[in-house]
Amino acid sequence: MSRAGVAFGLVIALLAAAVAAVVGLNLRGESPVSGRAADPPSDETRIRRGAYLALAGNCAGCHTERGGAPYAGGAGIATPFGTVFASNLTPDAATGIGDWSASAFWRALHNGRSRDGRLLYPAFPYPNYTRITRDDSDAIHAYLQSLTPVRRPNTPHALRFPYRTQAALAVWRALYFRPHDAPPAGGAGADADRGAYLVNALGHCNACHADRNWLGATRESPDLGGGLIPMQNWYAPSLIAADEASVADWPAADIVALLKAGVAPRASVLGPMADVVFRSTQFLTQADLGAIAAHLKGLPQSPASAPRPPPASVDADARIADGRAVYDAHCSDCHGIEGQGRPGAYPALAGNRAVLLDPPANGVRVLLGGGFPPATAGNPRPYGMPPFATLLSDREVAAVLTMIRNSWGNRASVVDTATVQRYRDGAR
Repeated sequence: MSRAGVAFGLVIALLAAAVAAVVGLNLRGESPVSGRAADPPSDETRIRRGAYLALAGNCAGCHTERGGAPYAGGAGIATPFGTVFASNLTPDAATGIGDWSASAFWRALHNGRSRDGRLLYPAFPYPNYTRITRDDSDAIHAYLQSLTPVRRPNTPHALRFPYRTQAALAVWRALYFRPHDAPPAGGAGADADRGAYLVNALGHCNACHADRNWLGATRESPDLGGGLIPMQNWYAPSLIAADEASVADWPAADIVALLKAGVAPRASVLGPMADVVFRSTQFLTQADLGAIAAHLKGLPQSPASAPRPPPASVDADARIADGRAVYDAHCSDCHGIEGQGRPGAYPALAGNRAVLLDPPANGVRVLLGGGFPPATAGNPRPYGMPPFATLLSDREVAAVLTMIRNSWGNRASVVDTATVQRYRDGAR
């Protein structure tokens, strides 16, 4: 054989080995899918438990289109690679999961593979759901099978090439996904173990509270170091940094209140987290909320950030002065001349770590789009902030945010108009 022929054969062999490796990596930990004869009995107790677990996972939050039937799919999830559309989870045999066995449903959660063998996109957070116990998976399956069937064909994903291909997804999974092979915590263990299970598995908190690389992958699911939510342009702050959203020094009762009512003495939830409280955490039991609080309080903390120096430039001084005029005209009636706020109504801005976050995405989003805590049983008529998108220019938004972030003892970076433009429309 010629030297060229040997080289060509070597390339083919290497390609075949690479394909085999990728296929093998995508089959790690998979079990055969059994038929309905192996499904566990679905009594009312199991169905009620599944309904509760589906709330804990906020499944309806993605799998319900605005104005559509619950769990019938159709909602679009914008990603940097295109839009993924949530599937129909009702028991319609033709368009939903009516023909899915409990084993097929478990494989979707645990291995990220559909009933027909297709690899699923991680916008469905199976990198977290792989930690869910088989018993909990079966309970959720039983609940979904008890719903009224809705005939709604799934909307095809609108992803760019090559991200829409199964080959690209297989490579991504080979790099970044491994099914969880340890028995998940969350049975009869300690509160912190139950809390870890709810946070890392069902609650998939690091799907937002973790940074993503250029291919959209996060670190291991316990990572809660904060990150910008792709396309939404909300920053989910670090849950392990004292200057962001750590609750290590909070009373457990205040953490429970925040997750139950959306408001607590030292914080309130806005933006995507308001939706999580509204659709999910407000319905959790006190025991489970207490377990989450115990876990969050016990998280290893990141080193404290160095004190921020005040911005020192003529431009910064001028921007702060311009921002003071905007603040006095539009903000001081609610938040106070000195940023002191109104207890029980409008939050203080002085000493408020939420307004000091870098990047300042949340400040931009709240100022332009308004800020509204969720309406809950514990806070049925929440005070909200109106949107100023049509009243303030990008220059005025940058000025008032810079002023708020550098007044009353606050110290943070200057916000410029380019930053406002970046976060204005919710696109990355």
